[in-house]
Parts: sequence; structure tokens; C-alpha cells
Amino acid sequence: MTTKHSHKPNFGKKVDGCPRCDELKAGAEPVTWNVRHEARLDEEGRRSISAHFAANGPHVRGECGPVCTFGDW
Repeated sequence: MTTKHSHKPNFGKKVDGCPRCDELKAGAEPVTWNVRHEARLDEEGRRSISAHFAANGPHVRGECGPVCTFGDW
């Protein structure tokens, strides 16, 4: 858990006097949330993804609709 900011979101700008901004200015690592789900998938999940995006799979055949939402679970 990291120290909380003492201000509202401001898109990465560091605010003087904010404890978390001071940590970041001093070289603390920022919190990241972009976790690649593939790394956590089991074998069945990997097979499912491979089948969906295969050369003749449902994605290529256009069965997804206008926007592919496969895997959004």
C-alpha cells in the first residue's frame, strides 16, 4: 500500500506538499494497474483465446459483432 495523495486527481502533475507526490519526486515507483491477463491464464484459458483468434476462428469469421468483447469477463 502506498501513501495516499492529499489532492484530487491531476493527471500526473506533482503537487507541492502532498506526501505521495513527495515520495514520487524522491524516486518512489508509481502504482501500475495494467496487468496482462494472459500471464495469469491457465491452459484452458490459453486454448480458448487461441481458438477464438485462430485463422478460421469466430473472430476472423466476424461472429463477434461490430466490437469483439471476447474475454471481457
